Amino acid sequence: MKKLFSMVLVLLSFALFTNAENSEGNDQKSLFERLGGTEGITKIVDDVVEAHMNNPAISARFSPYGKQPERLAVIKKHTIEFFSMGSGAQIAYTGKDMPTTHAGMNISAAEYMCVVDDIMMVLDKHKIDEESKKDVLAILWSLKGMIMAK
Repeated sequence: MKKLFSMVLVLLSFALFTNAENSEGNDQKSLFERLGGTEGITKIVDDVVEAHMNNPAISARFSPYGKQPERLAVIKKHTIEFFSMGSGAQIAYTGKDMPTTHAGMNISAAEYMCVVDDIMMVLDKHKIDEESKKDVLAILWSLKGMIMAK
């Protein structure tokens, strides 16, 4: 359970990291800025965690963290760091890499799609622009093979 939760948060962060690299040289704002900077990313991470805990299809993997506030705080901290760094902020990420996080998790296609759906729902809730949502979705989809059934 702990690994899936970490996977989701790192996955979202990695998606933003890849998008930020692809946006360099463009006249548009960085993805970090488009997502509201540290404050916006923190709110997105909080809402994604809540969405996963309330999603009946994946809540069993996430809800135990509600009873582990110290562990949950560390996971959120790492996610915010990675999300921020990957989207254009000058910040260090101190969490685990994706292959280590996903090893042995055996995530199903259905679970993966629930995670993606929750992320997209939260981006809608925060009124993230369509271009940014498309960028995040494309990246999430491209990572599917690295995440599922590992």
